[in-house]
Amino acid sequence: MLSECQLKDIRVRLECFTESFAGKSLSLLSRDSLSAHCQRGNPKPKTFNNRRGILFTFFKFAFMQDWVASNPLEKVPHLRVAHRRGSAQTLSATQAEALMRYVETREGGAFVPFFALALFAGIRPCLRTGEIFKLKPEHVRLDTGVIHIEPEVSKVRMKRNVTIQPNLAAWLRAYPLERFPIVPANFQRHRARIAKEFGLTHDVMRHTFISMHVAKFRSMGEAALQAGNSESIIRKHYLDLKTPAEAEAFFGIMPTPTAATTATPPLAPLAVAA
Repeated sequence: MLSECQLKDIRVRLECFTESFAGKSLSLLSRDSLSAHCQRGNPKPKTFNNRRGILFTFFKFAFMQDWVASNPLEKVPHLRVAHRRGSAQTLSATQAEALMRYVETREGGAFVPFFALALFAGIRPCLRTGEIFKLKPEHVRLDTGVIHIEPEVSKVRMKRNVTIQPNLAAWLRAYPLERFPIVPANFQRHRARIAKEFGLTHDVMRHTFISMHVAKFRSMGEAALQAGNSESIIRKHYLDLKTPAEAEAFFGIMPTPTAATTATPPLAPLAVAA
């Protein structure tokens, strides 16, 4: 049930724990010493809570194995996180259209499927561990109008289905995945250049999709299902960021009329630059 980034974080934190208490018996580690370990470097409350949470789970496991008589982290309280994260950063409909017009004109439209899926379906766009890197053409079903995000693709290891909106269907028909790879060859450097050109932060396209979906369909529950988030996250970060009119404009962004006849797909196979 763990994503690759979660597993990496757990591994790094436990390696740090091992180095800090090398040669010491688990049963002799005190609440105070573990609390000090979590507080090293004067961390933010959220970082402290993350460190504590991983060690708490480890010592819970150790207790179940009879390695320790009790869990010393039980008496180390969470720190209260006073601030709330603000609204998600998004693109306007005008910015989204400018982005799609730009990628249509680059490399014969080779980059269109990647940006269309990230922007109009909210597929997580990381090229190393993200959903879009693992997504296969057979998961995108234009015949049924659904993108199947399988557990092995999903960041949270849970299956979800994303409805293909009419404008996304038009983009994928103009640039079919049978001819245009979702992640084309040597795409890393191209994506970095486009991100710089348009000021694209890590998840801004996904945030844009969610906020536009909420504005158009006025259903936090449906947006949560489409995005693989909870309704509380949708309410906190995406509600009322966009107007219905802007959402209509966003989901009305279509490929140029001549795209299907002028697009020239790349011949190279799927690859990502190291």
